[in-house]
Amino acid sequence: MIDELLADAREHMDKSVDATRQKFQSVRAGRANASLLDRINVEYYGTMTPLKQMATVNAPEARLITVQPYDKSSLKAIERSILESDLGLTPNNDGQIIRLQLPELTEERRKQLVKVVRGLTEEGKVALRNIRRDVMHDLKELKDAGEAGADDEHRAEDALQKLTNEKVAELDAALKAKEAEITEV
Repeated sequence: MIDELLADAREHMDKSVDATRQKFQSVRAGRANASLLDRINVEYYGTMTPLKQMATVNAPEARLITVQPYDKSSLKAIERSILESDLGLTPNNDGQIIRLQLPELTEERRKQLVKVVRGLTEEGKVALRNIRRDVMHDLKELKDAGEAGADDEHRAEDALQKLTNEKVAELDAALKAKEAEITEV
């Protein structure tokens, strides 16, 4: 039972680290990339909807992203969501398609992006700690129910802590790589 809990914790932590890495892709580093808009949600008929479910997003040039909505009536809502996001982009709307011109990154904007990436990393670490807390609680319940001894619980907690430290180190390494990518001129 303890091994199952630890295996489950590893699986959840792996997914959490992967999710954080996916979020990193939505932070601009150099070239235009359609995944920059992955974090954008648009209010569409009273519901927050991911942009990629409402429009085709392309990066036809190195410094240009185009957004072509499936429903033309959602153009204004998409434009407003992009403006309100932390991307720092100004949409151009011609009534059919939204064009996002990506300016060269200034030193100040690079520092802002590093802060965004650090915030995403911290969210990932919080998720890892929450997984650890939940598994620790389950281990305590096993011990209290008499299904595991105190020594088994202690060994499992040590293994869980090592796993958590390993995953936090993975996040830190990913953060360092992304920071280097952003600050590279």
